Amino acid sequence: MFVNGTGVYLLGEDGGVVIQVTLLPYAALRIVKLGSDGKLRVSSFASSNASSAPTDNGAFEAPSGGCELPLTCGALGLCTPRGCTCPPLFAASQDGGCAPSDGSVVASSCNNGSSSSSSAGERVAYASLGNGVAYYANKFAAPDLAGQNISSCQALCSGNCSCLGYFYVDSSLSCYLVQHQLGSFISANVSTGGSDKLGYIKVQRSSESSQGSSSSKSSNSSTLVAILLPTVVAFVLIVVVTAVVINSWRKEKQKRRRANDRDMQLRRQRSPSDSTRLVRDIHDDDDDDDIVIPGLPTRFTHEEIEDMTNSFRIKIGAGGFGAVYKGQLPDGSLVAVKKIEGVGTQGKREFCTEIAVIGNIHHVNLVRLRGFCAEGQRRLLVYEYMNRGSLDRSLFLRPTGGPPPLLEWKERVDVAVGAARGLAYLHFGCDHRIIHCDVKPENILLADGGLVKIADFGLAKLLTPEQSGLFTTMRGTRGYLAPEWLSNAPITDRTDVYSFGMVLLELVRGRKNRSSSSGGTTGSGSSKSDYFPLAALEGYEAGRFAELADPRLEGKVVAKEVERVVKVALCCLHEDPHLRPSMAVVVGMLEGTMDLWEPRVESLGFLRLYGRGCAGSGAGGGGSSDINLINHQMGSGGDRSGMTTLTTMSGWPSYMSSTQLSGPR
Repeated sequence: MFVNGTGVYLLGEDGGVVIQVTLLPYAALRIVKLGSDGKLRVSSFASSNASSAPTDNGAFEAPSGGCELPLTCGALGLCTPRGCTCPPLFAASQDGGCAPSDGSVVASSCNNGSSSSSSAGERVAYASLGNGVAYYANKFAAPDLAGQNISSCQALCSGNCSCLGYFYVDSSLSCYLVQHQLGSFISANVSTGGSDKLGYIKVQRSSESSQGSSSSKSSNSSTLVAILLPTVVAFVLIVVVTAVVINSWRKEKQKRRRANDRDMQLRRQRSPSDSTRLVRDIHDDDDDDDIVIPGLPTRFTHEEIEDMTNSFRIKIGAGGFGAVYKGQLPDGSLVAVKKIEGVGTQGKREFCTEIAVIGNIHHVNLVRLRGFCAEGQRRLLVYEYMNRGSLDRSLFLRPTGGPPPLLEWKERVDVAVGAARGLAYLHFGCDHRIIHCDVKPENILLADGGLVKIADFGLAKLLTPEQSGLFTTMRGTRGYLAPEWLSNAPITDRTDVYSFGMVLLELVRGRKNRSSSSGGTTGSGSSKSDYFPLAALEGYEAGRFAELADPRLEGKVVAKEVERVVKVALCCLHEDPHLRPSMAVVVGMLEGTMDLWEPRVESLGFLRLYGRGCAGSGAGGGGSSDINLINHQMGSGGDRSGMTTLTTMSGWPSYMSSTQLSGPR
């Protein structure tokens, strides 16, 4: 399959176009998705100007009708304009679909092309589906026999044990065989063509010899009952006793575990409210030991987790969600095991429900969840292993241990495009839209072969409010938080776009946006502040982009690509979320398949306030710059007394300045 701005093309084995679907108008970005309902959908994202969000136009959907899907009405069901029903002489089946109403059994396929035996043919009959009934697959298949009468068509089916029925078109003398598996039928009012289509299904009926033998068997039924009854009773007693023993053993095990959890609770000296919550969660977990939720990945015991990590011996990272350890599965594949700390009031069932959603998300730029563990209050996640670690280890200078291997410019562009694709899939490609809430270099993982994957998506719901930082409604990391976190504005996918813009600037410069070193001069005229987003804004205004690139690259960059990445980053940093592009548009601009937006300088003025705050307050932030930033967020009509309250409370643990929050870290 090949997709471009003009349409969708299906290619044959020789590379030639077999089917062409022209889609108008021209679109720079199209997304093809095969849905769980069996339909293929093509969405088009039309390029828009900087003041409006991109539009998703449903450009194409196939098949257009639900009756053309294999099992719309179940096996042997009939799809009509009014809905699903059964053909004549058929009735609804308890297993779904339809079955012959005379009690005969639909023939089974032998799954090969061998001829059936004559004895089998004597027991085979054909049940008529009536006139005007077609089969969903016949529209896409060539006739198995042409130019012959209906008797020849039936003989062809009878001589093939994999044939389950046949359809005959009287007007064209065409014969179609249904082999291996039966799907749904289509009424002539729905399908193309007239009512000259005849359908027959192969069924098996009981022979006279079997009916005669049944009478002789009934005479011996009393003897069989006398022999089998004691055996059945003994077997039932054994099963009951075994079930009682197993149930008693499980209850005893649960009591011991509950006692251990209570002892742990006392040692931690929890408050009364927390103790009540913990005991309730323990009871909930005991009741949910056998949770079955569709879509759950592999479930490991804590003992298995300890074995695969060698008792958590090799720690490879730590973050806001907990520590990460290196492990190895029994099949030899490496994994990363994350200990989730502080799952709040969530019970095991709620936790497993969230994990089922995360585990069903599959994309080449998203880290795959291999399994999980939920025992008592323990919550662990098992991810695929990325051997190069997080982006910050390859991009930023290390405090100790020497500089990291230098990321070349092409690698940085590939990282930007790969991470953008992963976020775009979270926002637009999933059945459940997911906002990451913590986009930063530490959550972008690298592996050999140029693999780039987003990590920790979907985990924000698993944390307690206290783990979100000093503001209980916030998720994320200081320095990457969008300005809307300061207000009551809704948090949308454009919040992730802001954080991604900060990551793009760090990719360009090769250091954190707020650096404590004296190397803040960029050559663009900004030597008073080492806040790089401000330097990038000034470089954009001066038209000097190449000087913004990482000096360690020694000019080995593509100037046009540096300009493109900087412009995309500044568009992502617009203070008004509605002016920021979606991640789908960001992907198109980074790849060069969509028109490049021009940043709106008037919506980036807050970067100058952040930059002056850095220059005036040093590494600590705060001071008078905090008041300016708060006034900027509140507007001229803001509550001055509220501003004074925030300023006087700067000594409290719950206080954090605007510069510290959305500005540099």
